[in-house]
Amino acid sequence: MKYTYYGQSCFLLEADGKKFLFDPFITHNPLAKHIDIKGIEADYILVSHGHADHVADLVEIANQTKAQVIALVEVADWIRKQGVQNVTDVNFGKAKFDFGMLRTVWATHSSSNPDGSYGGNPAGFVLELDGKAIYYAGDTALTVEMKILADLYHLDYAILPIGGHYTMDADDAVVATKYIDCDRVIGVHYNTFPPIQIDTEAAIAKFKRENKSLFLPGIGETIEL
Repeated sequence: MKYTYYGQSCFLLEADGKKFLFDPFITHNPLAKHIDIKGIEADYILVSHGHADHVADLVEIANQTKAQVIALVEVADWIRKQGVQNVTDVNFGKAKFDFGMLRTVWATHSSSNPDGSYGGNPAGFVLELDGKAIYYAGDTALTVEMKILADLYHLDYAILPIGGHYTMDADDAVVATKYIDCDRVIGVHYNTFPPIQIDTEAAIAKFKRENKSLFLPGIGETIEL
């Protein structure tokens, strides 16, 4: 399985011959100016919630790739109104797709669509791909709802926000790893804007002190999971 980071909370997972793009926000991110979205390929696009820093490039990439877009009901309705045809709505719980089972899980945050319309609830996702279980938390504060994941899965990796201010910071993300029983974390949602700028070396050290690993690939970098 491969993971490519595109900045903020946007990343691509490649597994089982499929490409899964999450929360596409690239062209409006000053740290990702070197990324050409026309070169991005995707079979599926998963959207955790409707905030602009998660959907700014969604319509263009969806139309470009013809990917199947997966989002919660209210965000999916907004996406269809933008002219995107291949959209599947989900809600909390499990849903079956041709790549396998997707579980939509709770996130403690807010959600609205770019036009100000109601965005429903924010969410995270758990996917089982290429023999691994991957948890993407979306934008969330620390919440005890995470504890159920340790009962349901043996998570191989967790993709967690670490920037603070709007979401968990590194300290809370360390606590989250104990809730979900996962020692390998990929950090997202940090450094893009002044309120979420962090000391990355200090964050890595906090995880290391707890015998956990925090991976922070550069924007455009691909790592093997």
